[in-house]
Amino acid sequence: MAIRSIPSDYLERVYAGVLGKIIGVYLGRPFEGWTYDRIMRELGEVAYYVNDRIAHHPPLIVTDDDITGTFTFLRALPDYANNPDLTAAQIGQTWLNYLIERQTILWWGGMGNSTEHTAYMRLKAGYTAPHSGSIALNGKVVAEQIGAQIFIDGWALVAPGNPALAAELARKAGSVSHDGEAVCGAIVLAAMEAQAFVESDMDKLFDCGLSFIPQDSLIAQLIRDIRGWRVEDNDWRKTRARIEGKYGYDKYGGNCHMIPNHAVIILALAYCEDDFQRALMIGNTAGWDTDCNSGNIGCLMGIKNGLRGIDSSPVDWRGPVADRMYLPTADGGRCITDAAQEARRIAQSGFALAEAVALPSAPRFDFELPGSVQGYHSHASDAHIENVGGHSATGKRSLAIRFSGQTRVSTLTFIPIDSLKMEGYGLIASPTLYPGQTLKAGVCSDEEAQVGLFVRAYGANNEAITVDGPVTVLHPGETQTLSWTVAGVDGGSPIYEVGLYLIGGAGDSASGVYLDYLTWDGAPTVNLTRPSHNGTLWQRAWVKACDDAGFNWGGVLRACQDSGVGLLIQGEREWRDYTVEATVIPHLAKSAGIAACVQGLKRYYALLLCDDQKVRLVKTLVQRPGQESERKVLAEADFAWELDGEYALSLTTSGKRLIASVGGKEVFDIEDAFNPLLSGAVALVIEEGRLDANGMTVKATQP
Repeated sequence: MAIRSIPSDYLERVYAGVLGKIIGVYLGRPFEGWTYDRIMRELGEVAYYVNDRIAHHPPLIVTDDDITGTFTFLRALPDYANNPDLTAAQIGQTWLNYLIERQTILWWGGMGNSTEHTAYMRLKAGYTAPHSGSIALNGKVVAEQIGAQIFIDGWALVAPGNPALAAELARKAGSVSHDGEAVCGAIVLAAMEAQAFVESDMDKLFDCGLSFIPQDSLIAQLIRDIRGWRVEDNDWRKTRARIEGKYGYDKYGGNCHMIPNHAVIILALAYCEDDFQRALMIGNTAGWDTDCNSGNIGCLMGIKNGLRGIDSSPVDWRGPVADRMYLPTADGGRCITDAAQEARRIAQSGFALAEAVALPSAPRFDFELPGSVQGYHSHASDAHIENVGGHSATGKRSLAIRFSGQTRVSTLTFIPIDSLKMEGYGLIASPTLYPGQTLKAGVCSDEEAQVGLFVRAYGANNEAITVDGPVTVLHPGETQTLSWTVAGVDGGSPIYEVGLYLIGGAGDSASGVYLDYLTWDGAPTVNLTRPSHNGTLWQRAWVKACDDAGFNWGGVLRACQDSGVGLLIQGEREWRDYTVEATVIPHLAKSAGIAACVQGLKRYYALLLCDDQKVRLVKTLVQRPGQESERKVLAEADFAWELDGEYALSLTTSGKRLIASVGGKEVFDIEDAFNPLLSGAVALVIEEGRLDANGMTVKATQP
């Protein structure tokens, strides 16, 4: 089912679709669940962000299941080699890999109440998809709620101009947790969005979506009704009233049924007059599950009309958002991200599915997508930043910084202080930048200016520590490459910001400095332990994928797990070729140790002390969902150990090679040739018991 061709503007259109998704979610989130009558009474027609008009003033940029689920479950594709024949069971396994029970992505509303929670419990109990989401197992009401639709956009984004592939992937993904009409609705939207890469006529898109579902389904009848009412009424309010009368919430069971909300999406698209703002206005003003519906509407309109459709609105949709996104999962290093980075990752899968030439690698921040700022903002009120053409030695665009005197511009690398008490879905993250990693940036200037790299970390009393790198003098028209290996930050103090500090020339004239790119890669050399100050935010850098974790007991770190395996994780998916070390104290354990190349809860290598007096090097990775065991022993040896003893463990990963030591003595040196895990974070591992450790040390392997 490979795609025959990739549109020339594919990456940019994916970016527009991602932007449309997050803009729609941020717009609808503050009044999610409100009725049309309440919205009209308290807000009127919703034509722009209203978070500052809601009584408790929620922040605009928030964690949300609609965003996190959409861009996390899609990782099944790269995790399973971008195979177009990806199975529902493999997507279900992806749920188990990235979800932390009762903490991430889902509404954990209880078995039989939250459809996704129900599906997760089925998966955890050993049911494989699609049975995990079936009507036969969970009942019609539970299986036909909205979730299959809200997580569906990514499957269209990887299938430009190939609605058949998008529909098939959507069917498989939706069936992990849903069935029946819910899956039909998801298929319709995925097919429409995939076709929107090559077709701009909305009626033809409706026809395309309908062609992939049974014509006697309720979703098909609903779409036919709304298209007919559009001709008869010529007034979206009248048609909305008809929808409420025939397909309203009172007609269906459960908390958030697919049918009424799918109807709102079709209403908005039918009446939008090819206008991004009008589509979002109708979808949000109509009420019900506003953030979910608005996200789907925004994504489709973003794909169809591209960045031009978003930017031609009379309001600034992109400025307040600045590309920012949060994706909290067990892969904590991917939480702090942005629309440009996620668009590139999605497009990489799209190119792979098309069997096309791979998308070239790019710096972490390269500003090549028009208008992208990737979360960068100025610290001075009189400074201005914008994405502009030119001033780039590596591409076609750059980030222009216009200022007088001095300023700093930066973007996030960890949880911002104003999001620590975010309502709703939790913000679980590890930093993306650590001491010992080398920053590189390309810069040039219109006027003489001084420029340097800087980071900010959380220090004493959780206040900011600012550390500046060396200063460089820029002469007009001169391009410089800045390089700085981050130092001066305690390994336990999370770095939460990175950027440039700038000092302009003498006089009142504004200086223009252009940031071509800013990037870093490779593993750090860092001691992940309790910092020397009294701050507490270092604890938030650890992803607690275990039943309990503590930071103030006998050991600096404590991980406890009641049953099964728990992890205490820190780091990034991109770390590769490093040594991780920790002195562990197992107080009670079936097995306990350290892990490397951690890519979630079901993908890692671990060096474990096991209760049968063995030391084992294991790989946890499900090759085939439903296989008897996900843990494969790569090597083992006799090793006598005792509870409450201290054991220095070391695990080195170098390409496919793994070297393990206990107490300074090498015990294993092997090569994992079959489907190796080449990169990932680090973790403490505890199976049924309690483990203490005095921190973990990561050392990048020298080339």
